[in-house]
Amino acid sequence: MSGKIFYRQRTKMQDGAKQPRYALVAVADLNLKVYGQHLRMSELKHIAESVGAELIELSRGPKHQEEDEEIEVEKGHS
Repeated sequence: MSGKIFYRQRTKMQDGAKQPRYALVAVADLNLKVYGQHLRMSELKHIAESVGAELIELSRGPKHQEEDEEIEVEKGHS
């Protein structure tokens, strides 16, 4: 693979929303122009396959992981 495409999950995403779920963050070592900011995973995979790039998901920081765990606990007790 000649390049890398970095993406992350969007913030402020609601369950069941019919909006693209991923935000494109950066592209390395590719001659590629991207006009959309939010993309679906199928779109990201198709682009990566077409240009021979590797998809890399960026992880959230420790502060956000704690928030995610609290939300999961709250949903479990509802």
